[in-house]
Formats: sequence, C-alpha cells, structure tokens
Amino acid sequence: MSERESMDFDVVVVGGGPSGLATAIRLRQLAMEQGADLTVCVLEKGSEVGAHILSGAVIEPRALNELLPDWKDRGAPLHTPVSKDRFVFLTEKRAIPFITPPQMHNEGNYIISLGNFCRWLGEQAEALEVEVYAGFAAAEILYDDAGAVMGVATGDMGRLKDGSEGPNFEVGMELHAKQTVFAEGCRGSLTKQLFERFDLRDGVEPQVYGIGIKELWEVEPAKHQPGLVTHTVGWPMDMKTYGGSFQYHFEENLVSVGYVIGLDYANPYLSPFDEMQRFKTHPSVRDTFAGGKRIAYGARAISAGGFQSIPKLTFAGGLIVGDAAGFLNVPKIKGTHTGMKSGMTAAEAIFEELQSDNAGAIEARGYPEKLERSWVWDELYRERNIKPAFHWGLLPAMAYSGIDSLLLRGKAPWTLHHRPDHTTVKPAADCQPIDYPKPDGELTFDKLSSVFLSNTNHEEEQPCHLTLKDDTIPVALNLEKYAGLEQRYCPAGVYEFIETDGKMQLQINAQNCVHCKTCDIKDPSQNITWVTPEGSGGPNYPNM
Repeated sequence: MSERESMDFDVVVVGGGPSGLATAIRLRQLAMEQGADLTVCVLEKGSEVGAHILSGAVIEPRALNELLPDWKDRGAPLHTPVSKDRFVFLTEKRAIPFITPPQMHNEGNYIISLGNFCRWLGEQAEALEVEVYAGFAAAEILYDDAGAVMGVATGDMGRLKDGSEGPNFEVGMELHAKQTVFAEGCRGSLTKQLFERFDLRDGVEPQVYGIGIKELWEVEPAKHQPGLVTHTVGWPMDMKTYGGSFQYHFEENLVSVGYVIGLDYANPYLSPFDEMQRFKTHPSVRDTFAGGKRIAYGARAISAGGFQSIPKLTFAGGLIVGDAAGFLNVPKIKGTHTGMKSGMTAAEAIFEELQSDNAGAIEARGYPEKLERSWVWDELYRERNIKPAFHWGLLPAMAYSGIDSLLLRGKAPWTLHHRPDHTTVKPAADCQPIDYPKPDGELTFDKLSSVFLSNTNHEEEQPCHLTLKDDTIPVALNLEKYAGLEQRYCPAGVYEFIETDGKMQLQINAQNCVHCKTCDIKDPSQNITWVTPEGSGGPNYPNM
C-alpha cells in the first residue's frame, strides 16, 4: 500500500455545514483582527459545499448577525422573510387551526434553502483564506502517541467491493492539525467513535432522533404565498407517535414540504417515507400541490435530544460543534442559529488556546465554559422538557408544553428523561400492519423515483459503506421478530429482503443511500454501522 501524504494546518474542520463554516470564518476573522498567522481547512464529503445539506428551512438570523453583520450587503441568500405563521391540528378529514406556540413564532426569520446558504457561507470562508476541500470524506481519526487527536485522514479512492485496490486506486491524504473540529452533523460516523474513545456521553441522556422527509415543489403561481409558514401535528400519526409537517413558501413559486417523525416510534410496520406521501393527500394540503411539479427530494436524521443530551464537547486535540453535538432547538424546529453560535464560540476558545504557549495537545476547555455563558445554553435549557414529554402522547405533551412554556417559562425544577430510539420498537406480532395507498405519480410517489430526484450517486464497485456487525441478524431477528423493519424505516430503498435458493436474505442497495443515517440509529440491535463512502458520493441536493 502506498504511503499517505500529509498536510499540516492549525485547525481542520470536518464538515462544511453551518456550524463548521461558522467555526472556520470566525477563526480567520480573529486571526486577521490580531494579525496572527492561522491556517484553517474545511473538509466536506459532498461533491460541493451544500450538496449534502438538507433542512426545512426557516433560519433565525441571530448568529448570522453576530458573525457577518453586513450579510445583506454580501448577498446572503435570505430573500423571503416570514410573513405569516399557521399551526394546525389535523384529523383525517379536518384541519383545526391552533394558536401558534410561542417558540414557533417566526417574526424576523427567513425561509431559505439551507444548502444555498451553506454555499454562500463557503464563499465567505474562502474569501477569508480558509481552504475548503469538497469531495473529500474524512474517514479516519488520527491519534498521536499520547492518544490525543492529531487530525483526520480522507478515505481511499478506487477500492473494489472486496476492499482490494482497483486499477484507479488512490490512497487517502492525512490532514494534521493542532485542533480538529468535528462538525459532521447528525450521527457523524467519526463523532460516534469519539463518544466511545473519550467517554463523552458518560453522565448525559442518550441522544434521540427524528427523520425528516422533504420535497421541493414548484406550485402554480395562484397558490403561492411568499413567506407563509405552516406546521401541523396529528394525522397521519396516531396520538402516541411523535410527528409533524412543515410547508414553507419561498422564492419564485417554491414550496418546501416535509414530514418529521420521531425515531422512537413503536410500530415496525411504520414507514416514514409513506407517511409523508400520505400526509400530502389530506384535503387541506393536496390543493397546494395539485398541478405543481416536484423538483427535489431528500431525507435526513436530526438530533432531537436537546439540552440534556449534549455530550462533553472537548477532548485532547479537538472538539464537537453543531448538530454532531445535538444543538437543535426541537420546539423551535431550528438548529442553524444554535449550531453556528456553537461553532463561533468554539473558534474563540480555540484561538485563545492557540495563542498561548501550552505544550502538547490542546484541549479547548474554554469552549463549554463560553457556551454556558451564551444565549444558546439558556435557550436550550428552557426547552429541555418539551421533546421528552411526547413519550406521554400528543395531547398530554401539548398540554404540558403549554404549562412549561407559558407558566414555568422553561424553569421547571425537574428535567425529563429520554429513551434510546432503538429500544422502543415493538415486535411485529404486537402491532397492526399499516396499509399505505399506492402512489399516483402526481401527488404521491415511490422511493426509487424519489431517490432519482436526489441526484444520489455512488461508485458501484466500492466497498459497501453500510456494514453489518453480524450478517445473520437481519433475517434471524429483524425479519423474524420485526417484520424486516429496515426496508420501511429507510427512505431510499436501500434495504430489501429477497429470496435466494429458498432462503431469505437482506440485500443492501448502497448506491441508493442518501446518507440520512436512520439505519445506524433505529436498528434494534445496533447491528448496522454507517461509514463514509468514497468522497463526493451520495446526494447532490439542489436548493434543499
């Protein structure tokens, strides 16, 4: 095997999302303000910055105002201010307007494409001399002799399915840094390893997740209401399953529509993808999209544990920012502003450490201390009990949320607990199968035509990036006990059970994977591990 070449930087940021780019920008701002020589690199596994970014999205510009106060003059793609909020409870046939919860008021916020926002942030970073390398997946954490993080290595290119070197093989590159920032987003594959190696989750609640299924539609002009934000709860979920929808009208006749379902759902027959399709058939929803055109599709898991699930954030040689650490404010349905602020705060702590004369690997212990003094900490603390209250069911949770938010103002003298999502699924024998209607190809669609719209592509000859710890479990446990739940929780048709020579086996269509990470989260025995495929593989989301 060829020896890997290396590059040295002061700081390497893994992930070109909002938090990673905010980290890089703030570091270079500080360096320029103080005349310091500071080299910063951002590694992004997508083919370009923004290619793998998916969110609703409504952005609260608080962190952006702090990071780049002149963002309007710089041409930031925040073009559609929110003009109206609607919050609706759905039954199967009716839509009942509710008072919008205080956390969901969006005055002063903007409807955006988060992918395009990250593309713009990437341009701002490069203008500050940040080196941005897209299409290179960080596949391995590097450690020094003392066990401290000393950087990352990108994945090899051109390996064959059996792991051997193909004719176009290229060995990965090592990127060494005094400080490595992990900004991988939800369920980062390297961040998972850090949790275990440094016991970063010791003493905190388990992280819990949701899966968001999103489509982008071009609707008829008469049906477009720029700035309209609509959220729903209720149907098609039952009263015990956490879920809700969003519809955001923005730009030229564009509507983002999506459905988020908590991955603590119990029924193995539930299919998040099909629930999203069914949602669009509601009488109050379908008319918006009738006569329109679906132009993009994607799916992504989100970290929903909130305040009590935030891990220890620092370790020798590095730290964690953004959704990799779980800074999403679930009741607000927003995490861009908190993720960016976490990156900005991390940058300030890193810069201070790099300017000191400390020998050996740096641990930026000032980062959590600064974060606890910031508005992020107070904001997440006040909302900490809302998501776990949904274990009681929708109506009790909504009642409790009102008491917690309006009367207690987030300062209840208790903190509610989470349950790991992979422990909540029930045996299929104890559950009712769900009969989903067939897609009509106009309003509702199948998985494969949806994946086509995500522009997902992987080199087919590469090793499978969805690995099984025990290849007997899918049939012996998941198919036998849970009716093969992986073929339903996956929103991209990656997993299917087929019969070969009279025996059932799991077929993994890894080329379909949109990198949502749901399988890594929901598998009951935690048998599936998602690892990085070759750099630039995966979706290429336009305007998502």
